[in-house]
Amino acid sequence: MFIFKLLLKNAFRHKLRTMLTMVGLVVAICAFGLLRTIVDAWYAGVEGTSSTRLVMRNSISLTFPLPLNYADRLRNVEGVTAVSWSNWFGGIYISERNFFPQFAVEPESYLSMYPEYVLKDDERKAFLLDRKGAIVGRKLANQYGWKVGDQIPLRGTIYPGTWTFTLRGIWDGVDAKTDESQLLFHWQYLAETVRKLRASSADYVGVYIVSINEPNNAPLISERIDALFKNSLAETLTETEKAFQLGFVSMSEAILVAINAVSFVIVIIIMAVMANTIMMTARERLSEYATLKALGFSPSFVVKLLFGESLVIALIGGGLGILVTLPIAAAFAKAVGTLFPQFRVSEATIGLQLLASLIVGVVAAAWPAWKMSRISIVNGLRQVA
Repeated sequence: MFIFKLLLKNAFRHKLRTMLTMVGLVVAICAFGLLRTIVDAWYAGVEGTSSTRLVMRNSISLTFPLPLNYADRLRNVEGVTAVSWSNWFGGIYISERNFFPQFAVEPESYLSMYPEYVLKDDERKAFLLDRKGAIVGRKLANQYGWKVGDQIPLRGTIYPGTWTFTLRGIWDGVDAKTDESQLLFHWQYLAETVRKLRASSADYVGVYIVSINEPNNAPLISERIDALFKNSLAETLTETEKAFQLGFVSMSEAILVAINAVSFVIVIIIMAVMANTIMMTARERLSEYATLKALGFSPSFVVKLLFGESLVIALIGGGLGILVTLPIAAAFAKAVGTLFPQFRVSEATIGLQLLASLIVGVVAAAWPAWKMSRISIVNGLRQVA
């Protein structure tokens, strides 16, 4: 306890310099945590995937659809237990700023394959019975203040016109990884409307979702599916749900690399600032350290004093930075809306922030501590006025 009080007094002997250094630490650790949270949010869709689901799309591109009659052939593939499908809708709610994912799905089979969407029985039944009904995730409903029974108008971009859906249910995610920012409605309603405009385009789907009986056989079942449709007018590419999501993440890989690099550069910069602070402190106390050595204290004691003081400053500043990160991340999540399905500071990120603070404290004191441990008593005492 005596040593801790000594370190605390030493750390705040020059209050202004210490406070400014801590402010820099708070900003750096907060920025580091926020950038790491952005990276985590980018991968949130990957973390929420299931190992028992495959996604089958057109081998050329997602923009090319697949025939509806593929569904019956898929069900006969060995290892396949269920088949569903979906279409990206791409509608606009009020203005272009209000972006959120919208999918036309085969409702009964789709909900059966996504047990992580927890929906009340009465709401589930109402959705299945209402051809113009829709369901949304809790996060999306809270963002726009929607309640069951509300009318939700969407202005079509891929499918022209104004589409109005009745909100029949709001699902909750089974855990924090579940996406609650989507809107789902009946694929059949979309197909019927498209058939009136372009009959030839009605019986097509965007992707097939395939449930399998054994996750370890995912590569083998994927090969069987793609072989089944080889040399057809619409050849397929089947992959795990995780690989499918990673395909979207990879499109932004350069941005993610840049964010990662910036997060570490911030830590390196504050490390240099902290090292300068500790070096200035050590030079000012040169005579004190020489006196301690003259009184019989070992060089290791001087080293411990410098490392201890540096760690006290780093941990206090880092701790404050972690505390500041939480409300800033919450405000950021509110500002970006449904851009990220999840945006929360994870325990791993907090651990990295704490580790970064410790590394800053240790590295910043390394050179000053080594220098002070080697000072000559005579040269140090010459500094005494």
